[in-house]
Amino acid sequence: MFAAARGNLLSNFSLLRHLTRPLMADATPRVSASFSTGSPVAASLKRVGTHNGSFHCDEALGCFMIRLTDKFSNAEIVRTRDPQVLEGLDAVLDVGGVYDPSRDRYDHHQKGFEEVFGHGFSTKLSSAGLVYKHFGKEIIAKELNVNEDHPDVHRLFLAIYKSFMEILLTLLKCGNQYAIDAVDNGINQYDTDQSPKYVNNTHLSSRVGRFNLDWTDPDQSPEKENGAFQRAMTLAGSEFLDSVRFHVKSWLPARSIVMETLGARHTVDPSGEIVVLTKFCPWKLHLFELEEEMKIDPPIKYTLYQDERSKQWRVQAVSVSPDRFESRKPLPSQWRGLRDDELSQVSGIPGCVFVHMSGFIGGHQNFEGALAMAKSALKM
Repeated sequence: MFAAARGNLLSNFSLLRHLTRPLMADATPRVSASFSTGSPVAASLKRVGTHNGSFHCDEALGCFMIRLTDKFSNAEIVRTRDPQVLEGLDAVLDVGGVYDPSRDRYDHHQKGFEEVFGHGFSTKLSSAGLVYKHFGKEIIAKELNVNEDHPDVHRLFLAIYKSFMEILLTLLKCGNQYAIDAVDNGINQYDTDQSPKYVNNTHLSSRVGRFNLDWTDPDQSPEKENGAFQRAMTLAGSEFLDSVRFHVKSWLPARSIVMETLGARHTVDPSGEIVVLTKFCPWKLHLFELEEEMKIDPPIKYTLYQDERSKQWRVQAVSVSPDRFESRKPLPSQWRGLRDDELSQVSGIPGCVFVHMSGFIGGHQNFEGALAMAKSALKM
C-alpha cells in the first residue's frame, strides 16, 4: 500500500499546476472581474471566495487544500470583500463572518467563534484549520488510495494536524514552526511576559507574508496582488503536501515497526522493559503514544538498534517524555564517559564501545553485547 501511496502522492504534486488558473479580484469595491488571459470560465466550475488585499498563510493554505477535494477540484478563486459577490459563491474562506459547513462557509473572525479541532486539541481553528477539519480525511484517503474509514486515514489525519497545523514544542525547538492555527489566531508561543531571546521569521506564516506587495512597489494593482497570492498558495500547498508525503512514506511505516517491536518486547527480556528495533526508524514519538494506547506497564527503559553506518549496536535510554532529554533510567553512572577496553572491564561485558557522559546512549560491537548492557543496566 505504501508504494502505491507514494506514487499517488508524487502524482498529486501536479495539482500545483492548477494554481496557475486565473484568480478573480475586485476591480472596484463592488465588481468582481477576471484578470485572466480572457478565456471564458466554464459554467460548471466551482468558485471559492476569500478576501482581497493583504493575505496570510491561513487563506492561502485553505484555498489550496479545498481545491484538493472532489467537490472543489480546480475551483476558481474569487478574491473580494463584496458581500453580494460572496453570497453567490460555492464556498467562502476567511471572510464573510460565517462558519457554516453545511453551506461551505469557513470564517473564524466573527464574535463567538470557538471551534476547535477536537480529539484532545484545544487551539481555536483558523480558516485553514476548518478546511482541514472538514476535508482532511478525504484529502488523505485520496493520497493513500483507500476509503476514508481506513484506520490509517484517521491516524494520519490526527498526526498531520498535530505536526503541521498546531504548534508543537518539539517543532519550535527545531525551528520548524508551521503553527498555522495558533499564529493566525494570535496565540503566544510561550506563557510568559518576557520578550523572546530571538525572533523566528523563517516559519511558513512569515514566508507567505513576504509575498504581499511591498509598499514601495509602484504597481499595487489587483492583478499584481493576485499573482502574489498564487505564489503564496503554491508555497503553502507545497509544504502541506510535503508534510502528507512525509507522514505516508516515513511516519506511518515507522509506527508499524514500533508497534511490532513493542509486541515482541517480552521475547527480548522477561521484564518487557527492553525493545529491539528490527530496522532503525523515527521511534521516539511513536513509542510514547503506543505505550499509552497499549497500556504498557512498566514503561520501556531501553531501545536497541543497529547503527547503519558503523554496523555497531546502540543501547539508548528512553527519555522521560518526548520533549525532555532526561532518561527514565540512564545507563549506569560508573560506565559513563568510558570507552572500549576500559568500559568492557568496568561493565564486565567484552566488546563495549562507549557510553555517553549523560548515560542516555551507549554502544557495543554486536547485538548480543548491546542486549547484555541493557539487561545489566536494568538491574543496577
